[in-house]
Amino acid sequence: MSKSLSYKVMSVSVVILTLAGLSGCSSNFDTMKAQMDAIRAKPRGRIEPPPEFTPMPTFTYAAHQLRSPFVPPVALEELLATDPNKKVAPDFSRPQEYLEKYGLEALRMRGTIMKPGSTLYGLVEDADGGVQRIKIGNYMGKNHGKIVEITQGQINLIEVVPDGRDGWVERPRSVVMADK
Repeated sequence: MSKSLSYKVMSVSVVILTLAGLSGCSSNFDTMKAQMDAIRAKPRGRIEPPPEFTPMPTFTYAAHQLRSPFVPPVALEELLATDPNKKVAPDFSRPQEYLEKYGLEALRMRGTIMKPGSTLYGLVEDADGGVQRIKIGNYMGKNHGKIVEITQGQINLIEVVPDGRDGWVERPRSVVMADK
């Protein structure tokens, strides 16, 4: 068979199939028109208005000063070990240091540095990626943590945390050298 003959056969078969498909549409057109007229003749429905909006009462969050749920609570042994005559309270009159705006969980010890004939300084990375130099007596963490010791592998500090009875208690904490 030549190319022109196969092209003619194919084009004739396409025309025949198209006419057969269109002839099926013309017989159903009258039925479809009758159904559409019946739908238009029905009375129109009424859409009900949406329900009335009732605003929720406002809520004021007041737990921001409480202990974080992600930090272990003060152990009973720590409360019993403290001297009841010793008055522990954070010094709210002193200016806050830079690393006190971060929780201890967000701070990482990155190393130590020592100038000849000087004390050992710790290097602490904050949550923003900056590295801060600290020494004994500085404060860090959100719980008034005063640094009491710096070694090659960790920074030891004493935090002043609420004891749950309208008082304060000292709690030892450590920030260890980060692996990465």
